[in-house]
Order: sequence, then C-alpha cells, then structure tokens
Amino acid sequence: MQTNQPITGADALMRSLISEGADIVFGYPGGSIMPVYDSLYDYQDKLRHILVRHEQGATHAAQGYARVTGRPGVVIVTSGPAATNVITGLSDALMDSTPMVVITGQVATPFLGFDAFQETDVVSITQPITKWSYQVRSADDVARAVARAFFIASTGRPGPVVLDFTKDAQVGLTTGGFKYEKCSFIRSYIPVPSINEEDVTRVADIINSAERPMILSGHGVMISGAEAELAAVAEKAGIPVAATLLGLSTMPSGHPLYKGMLGMHGNIGPNVNTNKADVLIAIGMRFDDRITGAVSAYAPQAKIIHIDIDSSEFDKNVKTAATVHGDARQVLQRLLPRVHAARRQQWLDSFSRPEQVELNRVIMPELNHEPGSLLTMGEVVNAVSEATGNKAVVVTDVGQNQMMAARYSRYTLPRSIVTSGGLGTMGFGLPAAIGAKMGVPGRTVCLFVGDGGLQMTIEELGTIMQYGTGVKIILLNNRFLGNVRQWQSLFFNARFSQTPMLNPDFIKISEAYGIKAERVDTRGQLASAIGRMLADNDEPYMLDVAIDERMMVFPMTPAGAAVDHIMLNQNELYKDE
Repeated sequence: MQTNQPITGADALMRSLISEGADIVFGYPGGSIMPVYDSLYDYQDKLRHILVRHEQGATHAAQGYARVTGRPGVVIVTSGPAATNVITGLSDALMDSTPMVVITGQVATPFLGFDAFQETDVVSITQPITKWSYQVRSADDVARAVARAFFIASTGRPGPVVLDFTKDAQVGLTTGGFKYEKCSFIRSYIPVPSINEEDVTRVADIINSAERPMILSGHGVMISGAEAELAAVAEKAGIPVAATLLGLSTMPSGHPLYKGMLGMHGNIGPNVNTNKADVLIAIGMRFDDRITGAVSAYAPQAKIIHIDIDSSEFDKNVKTAATVHGDARQVLQRLLPRVHAARRQQWLDSFSRPEQVELNRVIMPELNHEPGSLLTMGEVVNAVSEATGNKAVVVTDVGQNQMMAARYSRYTLPRSIVTSGGLGTMGFGLPAAIGAKMGVPGRTVCLFVGDGGLQMTIEELGTIMQYGTGVKIILLNNRFLGNVRQWQSLFFNARFSQTPMLNPDFIKISEAYGIKAERVDTRGQLASAIGRMLADNDEPYMLDVAIDERMMVFPMTPAGAAVDHIMLNQNELYKDE
C-alpha cells in the first residue's frame, strides 16, 4: 500500500485499514464522512463494507465479529447524531473488553466549536467509555493514528477506540507519499506486563496446599486463547472449573472437571461450593456483583487468587490473598509446572448432590412437560443445541432469553458465546449475530432473542436481507418483557406494570425482508421446524416460538443475597446437607 505520491487523508485511511488486516467494516455514510466513503469506492475489492440500518447496529455487529475472531471490529459513521448513536456500543465494548475501532466524521477544523451542522464534541463524549479517543486533523496524522488505534484496541485488556476525523483531514493531502508502519510500542502504555515469577510461585504454593480449590474461568481466558492451558492446569491439579457468563466455552461443557456457570442464574454446584472452597482461582474475571451476590457473604472462608491483565481489578470488589498481573495464557503456562499433580475426588464428589437437586428440581421440570402445555425457553434452547451438535456460536440478546440460552446450550468449541455481559444491552443480539456470522461464516450462528429486544434493533433484518447473512433467529416470544415480569412477580406482588407487549406479526415482517420464517406454537412442531431452519447453513431463518409467559429463570440468587442463597422456584430454597 506504499506510495511516493501525495494522497488524501481518506485514501490514507483506507490503506491503513487494509494494512492492519481489516477485511470487513460496518458503517453508515453521511455528510462529514463522505470523502472517506468516496475513497472506499476504490477499495471495495479489498475492504468489504456492510451497510447497517442504524449506527448502533454497526457497533454491535463489530462486537460480534470481534468476539468470534479475536480481531478488532471496525465501524465507520458520520458526525453528530451518527456519532452519538455509537455510544451504547462503545460502552458495551468497554465493559466486555471487546476490541473495536470506531471512525467518526467531524466538521472541518475551522468550524470546530461554532456549533456547525452536525457538530458534536465526540472526543469529550467518548473519552470515559473508550481506551483512547483522538481527533485526527491532518492527512499526515492518519497512518500514525490508525496504527496506534489498532494497537491500543487489540492489546492488553482489549476495548474500543475512537478516531474522530475532521473533514479537512479527509480531503487534505499528505506531504510526500504514504508508508504504513504498525504500532508495537507506546511509551506510556504497557499492554502486557512482565510476570513476576515470585507471584506465580506464591500462587502455586497456595494451590498446592489447598484441599478444596476451584477455578473461576472468565472472559480473559477466551481473549488470551488460554483454553488449553486452563484445561492442563485443572487436569494436573484435579481442580473443578466454573465459568462466568462471558467465560462460557473456555472449557467444553462435557469435560469432567467442568461444573457449570457461576452467578445469579448459574448452576447450583459452583455457587454453593464457592462458599465451601478453601481457595478460589479467578482467571480473567472481575468479580461482578452478578457473580458474587452480597460481597460480605462471598467466600469468607477462601483464599482468593486473582490472575488478570488489568491490575485495577485487583482488590476492587473482593479482597485477595495473592495476585498475578499478566496475560492469562502466559501466567497459566508458568503455573503449570509449579502445581502438583493431585486427585481431589472427595471435593469433586461434593458437586454431585447440588447437581442432582438442580437436575430434579429445575432442569427436568424445564425440559419435560405434558403434551399440550406451552413450550418453555429451556427446552427450545436445548433442542437447538442438540440439533447443532453443540457446535453453534450462541448469540443472545439480554433478559430471560440470555440466561436460558447460556444455561441450556452446551459448548464443545471455544469462542462460542456472544452476549452483552456488563452493560446488558437489549437490542444487542440481532446485529451481533450478523457480525458473528460474517466473522465465522463456516459456523452455525444461532441467535436467541426475546420479543422486546428484537424490536429494539429489528431494522437490522434489512442488513440480513441485503447480504443474505445466514443467521438463525430463534425468537422466544412470550409477549412480555420477561425478565422484568419475573422480578415483578417475585418481588413486586405480581404488579405487571408496563411489561405486557402487543406484538406485530413477526412472520410477515421477516417475509417482507425476504427471510424464511415459521411460527412454532406446539411441542410437536419444534423438532421439524429446527430441522428446516438448520438445513442450509448459509440461509437466514426465523423461528417465532410461542413461550409460556409464566415461565421464569431458575435457579436464582436474588440481588443482594449471598451467593449460596438459591431459589429453586418461586416457593423453594436450596437446602444444603
């Protein structure tokens, strides 16, 4: 992409993106970014642009792409309202450590600060919700800014970056030619710290002296690509593993040491045993309140080890006994030879009783029903997971659909969960599924979404129509804002204030967008409908599944309760031996 001739800043941007290996960008053109889009016209053979239907959709699609590929998602939008429309996606990406480079247009430099048409102070707005936000005002600054943006977004704890391009930076010419150099060093930024070997030894000593250790596997394991190292340490030391919501698929669901999901709607075994373990080994997770419940009652008997690339997470929510600051994969590689081989059968057996209680009191009632009764979310998710051989990329929206998809999907491959964890963004699912499918077109991508969340970004069905993106949409339609309804039922005397929904005909809407769709009203229709949906991996398809509005997600640890205070249903608490 090098040239000795002067080129425009817009041309320099295209060449820079291609030099960084970007192959897809998600965006929407407009006045202050038009020079960039004009330049893009000459690079369509190298850089595929996906025209979304809303700028928020562009950010979530970029997130989906980034989460399944590990590479930064790229977004291009114009100024003003387009720039403010990406705020939710930036916030979501920062909380969930998702690499993303967002390029916004901006008015020309002489007009900055004069309230020009569609002028917004993008840098000031986005600084709190990005790793770096920078305004490019010169064509000569483009290559350097893009190189730094990709380096910052993709290294250390990944996250979003914003480059705000003034119009004169887009149309101005470089002085001289163009030469691109990737960034690998910024003096004030240390993305991967040197690991303190004494810290690793201290952690190994604590593990080796433990009787009841448990690993908490978080998103950082996936980001680091440390799945094999996680398994190796767990297997050698005989340590059970539980995952956070974003850590799902870091260990296969069928692995004998894998004990399930942590958190408010997680599995009973790992939640109860959190308060029985003598050592907790947290890897790439941040002790979110949905994991800990009441912090004052969280693992009071345990020594807590925290391994993370972001030292600001240490001792932020829970007090640790030892920490290792470093990349998860590198730390686990160093830890493996230091931990002793061990078998902890009695400790592993202690998960059996809560597992059996959950199977009998929660899972079986969710999956097995009398003929003629309404479908439940869990049985739909379970049926889809089985039909895909447990190999699909599971994308969710937010709410009951999210929790049920996480609970009843099984995972055999890494990077198989895409969901909005920290911010909990309704409307995330549909555009994120589009981005995920474009990132890994060979894999089946199944979106589980509720009728509320779908309608927040339903316009992105137009993106599916335009590009024929083979997303499988499983609409879990209970005609309610289901998660809010559940809380209203449990904690607000069943006063269903503004949660019932009068919905449109989703089948007609899908068909208007050229997407095959069918409604599933009965249990007898489910298996054959799933078969038709999955018959062609490249074909978009929607199943509108009628769900019992009364169903709830259990187990549940109520907000503010101890992690081992677990509701099996509306009327029954889990009782330990």
